[in-house]
Amino acid sequence: MECEILPWLRRQKGFLDLITLVVSDGCEIATISFWDHEHNAQLFNASGYPQVLEVLAEILDGIPYVKTFEVVSSTMHTLDPAGQQNSGHLLQEPSAPRGCLPLETNL
Repeated sequence: MECEILPWLRRQKGFLDLITLVVSDGCEIATISFWDHEHNAQLFNASGYPQVLEVLAEILDGIPYVKTFEVVSSTMHTLDPAGQQNSGHLLQEPSAPRGCLPLETNL
């Protein structure tokens, strides 16, 4: 996944970050992707996500699904689409949600 999907994801318009969570026995994986705007997340879901499923088809044991959430608050650093760190601080309390939408895929 890291060799094929992550470099491709990084080239997608509006993609900000990806978090992959794995149950300790490795039988369940969830990924959360962050996007700059809902529109870009929806474009990926319509066009890019089916391509990702093709790459992962041989390792999937179930039917993955997508849920869209709106970030309401976070203790993690603020994601900056321009890649600039704000005042050099890694941890910041955002003054308002930036509208980043994660797509969650449970595999």
